[in-house]
Amino acid sequence: MSDAAGADDVAEPGSAGRQDDPGPAAFTVASSKVTHEGVLTTLRVDTVRMPDGEAVEREIAERPNAVAMVPMTDDGDVVLVRQYRHAVGAYELEIPAGLLDVDGESEAAAAQRELAEEIGLTAGTLRKLIRFHNSSGWSQEATIVFLATDLSDAQAPEDFVAEGEEADMAVVRIPLIEAIAAVHRNEITDAKTVIGLLLVATAGGS
Repeated sequence: MSDAAGADDVAEPGSAGRQDDPGPAAFTVASSKVTHEGVLTTLRVDTVRMPDGEAVEREIAERPNAVAMVPMTDDGDVVLVRQYRHAVGAYELEIPAGLLDVDGESEAAAAQRELAEEIGLTAGTLRKLIRFHNSSGWSQEATIVFLATDLSDAQAPEDFVAEGEEADMAVVRIPLIEAIAAVHRNEITDAKTVIGLLLVATAGGS
């Protein structure tokens, strides 16, 4: 397996600024209070002092980062999963993905693990496409999206057991052009999936 793009090849999201940008140092945290600690999400309220001296409260959700993969077959199909998402109360067509919640696991290793667990495949080549913030207005969480090619069959880890919504998850293989059309018809609305599919399409799937 090769990773054709290293971490230095993808810019840190939010790293570019305007010439008149005062910079993050102009915004200081006067106080911070944790209001909820969940299994994967910690909620806190920060009191942030603006450059003009005004103090405002901001609710922040701390979450692990994630990886997502656009698996492309040699004949131009993309492999998606159809999974129920309770937050929106509907099934969503998505690219395989998962949280970086295993200590010491690299992004590439997590991507391969999730491919095996969710669609039973491994990638001979992983190419990093982008690292984006899921919702920078309220969380630091970022997702790293890979293009996964040179696919072959793989077994999920022996200790992996599909639970909850994943036990009901279906694997869907469709031509990339049909997936892009579904995005434009507003039938695929998951953010990481939209971003990944459109990036692959504009890059010609390479």
